Amino acid sequence: MKNSVVKYSSLLFLSALVACKDKSAFTLSGTISHPDKVKKVYLLQADSTQISVVDSTSLSEDGQFKFQHQAPYANLFKLRAGGVTFDLIAKNGDDVTFKTDLQDQKHEYVITGSDESDKIKQFNALSNVYIDKNAKLAEEYEAKAQQNGNKDSLINYYQPIFKKNMNDYGTAVWKFVNDNKNSLAGFYAALSLDQNQYESQLVQYADDIKGEFKDNLSVQKFKQQMAAVKPVSVGQKAPEFTVGGVDGKPVKLSDYKGKYVMIDFWASWCMPCRQENPNVVKLYNQYKDKGLNILGISLDEKKANWQQAITADKLTWQHASDLKNFEGPTERLYHIEAIPSNFIIDPQGKIIAKNVTGADLESFLKKTFPKS
Repeated sequence: MKNSVVKYSSLLFLSALVACKDKSAFTLSGTISHPDKVKKVYLLQADSTQISVVDSTSLSEDGQFKFQHQAPYANLFKLRAGGVTFDLIAKNGDDVTFKTDLQDQKHEYVITGSDESDKIKQFNALSNVYIDKNAKLAEEYEAKAQQNGNKDSLINYYQPIFKKNMNDYGTAVWKFVNDNKNSLAGFYAALSLDQNQYESQLVQYADDIKGEFKDNLSVQKFKQQMAAVKPVSVGQKAPEFTVGGVDGKPVKLSDYKGKYVMIDFWASWCMPCRQENPNVVKLYNQYKDKGLNILGISLDEKKANWQQAITADKLTWQHASDLKNFEGPTERLYHIEAIPSNFIIDPQGKIIAKNVTGADLESFLKKTFPKS
């Protein structure tokens, strides 16, 4: 009977501890070995626009610290010590412990009390594999460039390798995102992807997590951005517009109904646009007889500059402009935030490619139009 009373008392004691657990904040306590001259640690928080310091504390003589911080919803935090940052995800009620050694060149750390933090660690480990690959590639390139000085041939050799690394990274990250759709770690991994390259997937991902993470401001902003860009993403029907032609006559997208057309947003003052123009001219001349049309829409505000650039760059396709920079109605309809930007639309009026330039544009057109 006495043992039963003791067990029952122990259960009551444990229940009391759980009941007394602070639900209005999370606790982060830890130990930093070999801090050397580091005397303080900082807690940083990610919001929808930036990462900022929200608290700091001093290290004890034996390298221990403790934070208590309010986080009404699960969010990404970073612990900074001596110029090194460590990621974690926490929310009110979590009791998180942390341990690291600042002499460790790999910046490994152990964290308990947060499954989400374990997942963000997994993502960082995955990401670091490709960061290391590209860092070694850059070192190798620089060493060879100093030896022979022929940078053009080296770029031609190393650029495809670098591009493959980035494509492999994207594939690995996208798998991580799909495997962790209900985790904030999956969300932060998704943010690391190139939105131009993975726009359609990210739009779908935003739909998939529509009911998740409702309080997290970063997630909500992402959902809003994807909802805004969805009508002009690949696979969608291109929105109709009317814009003033260079000759003053109105130009409509519907004028190209039943045809392939590339809407090319550019400007005379945009150096990347002007550098891409010779490639577009070459490809237009190669594919115009096979069905390629181009409608250039300039973000210029002065018609004279616009017309001069058309002549100088030998842009022989149709041109139009709202002459209102990024604030033109066509630019806002298509959510143009940077140029050059383009949309390739098929004869059914569907967007089949977006923001493809250089060799990628050449490859896309080669696949789209039959050989002569």
